[in-house]
Amino acid sequence: MKWRLVLIALIAYSCTTTKPATFPEDAHGVASWYGEEFAGRTTANGEIFDPLQFTAAHRTLPFGTVVDVTNPKTSQTVRVRINDRGPYIGQRLIDLSYAAAQQIGLIEPGSGDVDIKLVKLGRGERERRCRMK
Repeated sequence: MKWRLVLIALIAYSCTTTKPATFPEDAHGVASWYGEEFAGRTTANGEIFDPLQFTAAHRTLPFGTVVDVTNPKTSQTVRVRINDRGPYIGQRLIDLSYAAAQQIGLIEPGSGDVDIKLVKLGRGERERRCRMK
């Protein structure tokens, strides 16, 4: 009986001392994009990648997080939802879908400086993988 009470107390204590992850509301860095060559592949959260959707890959933001990405050279902004992990090249901050990159003028240069503003922090949930018939 004592053993159960100690275990319950320990679990309750650990739950109250765990800090939630924090993320900066604003960031600046390099964005790149990915498109047709990844169309139809499964993203890290289980969705099927569609380059015509406004989505992005980020290394640490929870899946479902919504951010505004602004190209300071063109002052154009696009709102994207994080559904994948990456980029894994150099010090890039975010990988945009083709549609998102096109919206802010990053298709031609391939990459460029961007400002990122957190709109809504996601819950980090994965999508169910679709079954192939």
